[in-house]
Amino acid sequence: MKTTIAEVGKHVGQEVTVGAWLANKRSSGKIAFLQLRDGTGFIQGVVPKNDVEEETFQLAKDVTQESSLYVTGVVREDERSPSGYELTVSKLELIHEAVDYPITPKEHGTEFLMDHRHLWLRSRKQHAIMKIRNEIIRATYEFFNNEGYVKVDPPILTANSAEGTTNLFHTTYFDEDAFLSQSGQLYMEAAAMALGKVFSFGPTFRAEKSKTRRHLIEFWMIEPEMAFMDHEDSLKVQEEYVSHVVQSVLNNCTQELDVLERDRSKLENIQAPFPRITYDEAVELLHKEGFDDIEWGEDFGAPHETAIAEKYDKPVFITHYPTDIKAFYMKPDPEREEVVLCADLIAPEGYGEIIGGSERIDDEELLKQRYDEHNLSEEAYKWYMDLRTYGSVPHSGFGLGLERTVAWIAGVEHVRETIPFPRLLNRLYP
Repeated sequence: MKTTIAEVGKHVGQEVTVGAWLANKRSSGKIAFLQLRDGTGFIQGVVPKNDVEEETFQLAKDVTQESSLYVTGVVREDERSPSGYELTVSKLELIHEAVDYPITPKEHGTEFLMDHRHLWLRSRKQHAIMKIRNEIIRATYEFFNNEGYVKVDPPILTANSAEGTTNLFHTTYFDEDAFLSQSGQLYMEAAAMALGKVFSFGPTFRAEKSKTRRHLIEFWMIEPEMAFMDHEDSLKVQEEYVSHVVQSVLNNCTQELDVLERDRSKLENIQAPFPRITYDEAVELLHKEGFDDIEWGEDFGAPHETAIAEKYDKPVFITHYPTDIKAFYMKPDPEREEVVLCADLIAPEGYGEIIGGSERIDDEELLKQRYDEHNLSEEAYKWYMDLRTYGSVPHSGFGLGLERTVAWIAGVEHVRETIPFPRLLNRLYP
C-alpha cells in the first residue's frame, strides 16, 4: 500500500510503501537507521540486518544522502519519534543515486546556503518554516472567507504607484512607462466600492536598497479593503485576523514549531484585543528610554520599534502618525489634522512592523488637495478620484507583510528564510 509519511499514522501495524529521499543515516553492524523525508514529513526507517535480504541491508549502508528510494516496511508507534511513528523496513528500492550532495550535515555559511537555496529547502528547518508559511496562508483565506470577504487580484504592472514612484522597479509597457506594483491598495479600494469587503494576496516589489534582516526586494502582501468601515473598525479586524493566524499555527504546526525550537508560550497569549498607543505617546516613551535622537514628526526606525514592542507581550498598535510622514491617501483626524487615522502594528520580540493601515480619504476636495501637495498627476490618478466622485463612502484597509509575519511566528531571525527563493539587494540567483 502506497502512502505518505504524513499519513503513516493511519496504517499502524500494516506494511506500506513510501517514496522518499534519504536526509541522513547512521548504521552499526546489525542495524541501519535511515532518516527519510517525502515532502509531507520526516520519519526514521529502521533496517535490521537479520530480518532483511543481504542486498537490502547493503543498500541501507551504502545509499548516499538525498538519493531517492521506495521504502517498504511496517508502521510502528514510537513515542521517541517527533512524528510518533517509525518504519521497520523490509525492502528498499533505489530510484536515483545522488552523488556528492553539496549540503552535508555540517555547518555551512549563509552565502553558500543561499547559493544552494534550491537544495537548502530540503532541510528539516527550512521545511518547517515553509509549512508554517503555508499554514499562515491557509488561515488567511479561512479568516477572510469566513468573514464574507471576496478575493480580488490587483495588477502587478501599474502606470502609477500607491505611495509615489520612489523605490519602484521601472519597466517599459510597449510604448509607455510602467512599474512593478509596490501595493495593490488603490485597486483594492476600487474593488471594495464594488464588492464591499475584499482582500488580495500577491507579490509586491520595492527597489529599496536595504540590507536589514526585515527587508526583501520581492515579498507577499495580504491587503484587505473594507467599505463602510472606519479606522476603529479596521483595527478590530486586524487584531482578530492576526490572532486567528497565530492560533492556527499553534494548533496545526506543533512539530514544525518544535523543530524550530520556538517558545510557544510567547505565542499562546496572542489573542485580541491588542494594546494601543498613539504616536505622541510612543515618542514620549522613547525619550524616557534614552532615545533623544527622535523628534516629533520623524518616522521610527527598527531600534525605536523594538524598544516600544519590548513594553508589551502582544503586538502593539501605534496610531495617529503625523500627516507629513504618511501616504497621501490617509484620512486626517477630524479633531487634529496634523495626524492621520492610521496605525502600524508592531510585532513582539524585535520583529518590527507587520501591518500598516489607515482610514482612507473619502472627500473629493481633500484628495484633490493631496494630489497638489504630492505632485500627483490628476490625469494618471483620475480613476482613483472617480471612487470619491461616484458614491464615496467611509472606507479603511491595511496591508500585512507575509514574510515578516512568518519570521515572527516561526521565530526566524532573517526574512530571507521565510520565502522559498528570496530576492535580496545582491541576490537574483537561484
